[in-house]
Amino acid sequence: MPRIVILGGGPGGYEAALVGAELGAFVTLIDSDGTGGACVLTDCVPSKTLIATSAAMTALAAAPSLGVRLRDGGFVLPEAGWDARATPGPGLPAGVSVDIERVYARVRGLAQAQSRDIETRLEKEAVRVVHAHGRLVGPHAVEVDSGEAFFGDIVLIATGASPRILPAATPDGERILTWRHLYDLDRLPEHLIVVGSGVTGAEFASAYRALGAQVTLVSSRDRVLPGEDPDAARVLEDVFQRRGVTVLGRSRATAARRVTGGVEVDLDDGRIISGSHVLMAVGSVPRTSDIGLTDVGIRRSATGHIEVDRMSRTSVPGVYAAGDCTGVLPLASVAAMQGRIAMWHALGEAVTPLRLGTVSSNIFTEPEIATVGISQRMIESGAVAAHTTVLPLARNPRAKMEAVTDGFVKLFCRPGSGSILGGVIVAPRASELIFPVSLAVANGLTVDQVAHTFAIYPSVSGSLSEAARIAIPRDLFAGF
Repeated sequence: MPRIVILGGGPGGYEAALVGAELGAFVTLIDSDGTGGACVLTDCVPSKTLIATSAAMTALAAAPSLGVRLRDGGFVLPEAGWDARATPGPGLPAGVSVDIERVYARVRGLAQAQSRDIETRLEKEAVRVVHAHGRLVGPHAVEVDSGEAFFGDIVLIATGASPRILPAATPDGERILTWRHLYDLDRLPEHLIVVGSGVTGAEFASAYRALGAQVTLVSSRDRVLPGEDPDAARVLEDVFQRRGVTVLGRSRATAARRVTGGVEVDLDDGRIISGSHVLMAVGSVPRTSDIGLTDVGIRRSATGHIEVDRMSRTSVPGVYAAGDCTGVLPLASVAAMQGRIAMWHALGEAVTPLRLGTVSSNIFTEPEIATVGISQRMIESGAVAAHTTVLPLARNPRAKMEAVTDGFVKLFCRPGSGSILGGVIVAPRASELIFPVSLAVANGLTVDQVAHTFAIYPSVSGSLSEAARIAIPRDLFAGF
């Protein structure tokens, strides 16, 4: 039996362990965070659980426009001119509030339960789980705190990443926070300042506004989500504005400090903004220091990420790496696939190298933003030739029934053949709607094929087939 040692128990590590065990290897997984890693215990699972509560609050805010009415201090009928799209926080119907202690308890409980489920599955597959800090002491040896060493024919590093810390805004876990501190608060922040307008910052700004907090979002760029589809970012900015999120564009935070009863954040233009709490969402750094990488000759990039190829191989034979420590794409789905690919390759299975062009991703704001394949930026730069078709969600009958007005479906298609190269969906539950587009991109389907596939009526997914029908003439006759 080949011996495999895995350092890190997040998605890259535990998915690799399951594959290795399935293929008959003796697998040891060493992890210090808890099974499931930070993804399950402090990052992805907790944040999306919190966001599920905020989504329920957003739905409640729109309920009166659908005719929902409760007596005894519950919902009341909307007044004349009331906008169903307005602020979910202070604009909630009478009698609706958030029990934040119960919300946080549910978040923590669900994360722990998910961690236990993963460990139970690993044990069932005969994976040995060691809860300890580990570091490489040789290309094929990992030593833990107790001094015990584990030797493997194959070693996989999946140590993940941690929130980036600014020296002038050191988190204290009470008022100055990273996203890993949020679930230990004892109250809902009255005024949350979010520093950073990337995916993490936008998600928490959206969620906490829906939960009822006043939110100020500090963005060093000219718009929210600067790395995402510009049309999608504009929709989200419009929603933020209507719901009362204050967005400070072209504003870089230089420091944050506690003051009596709250925090102050310094901006590079001399302004000082005040709030009750500040969330520093300024990116992450790989956890690749002090684990022996340099000693065994594993190459890292200037940012500290482990350099890997599409088979997850590092610069040292027999040593692989997966997940956020590699900097390939910081998604749990990518980490898991990197881990699986590493095991398939190392154990001699047929395997396809990682294809980033088929990876779908989602931003869990309200509405959600899901993408796959090529981007608008690639088309505009001339890197890829493609037609763009955009269909507003407001035209969709199911969206009208549910009082949904924000969002769209966008498809990118190859001229001539009509092959679908990518897409963007901005809608409630866009994370569920993007899968058909991902299938089309991964399998080279054309707009003609999608257009002739039955869609449920009425359904939001019907906008995908409608967008494909709109795109057909442009692609069929592009060469004439």
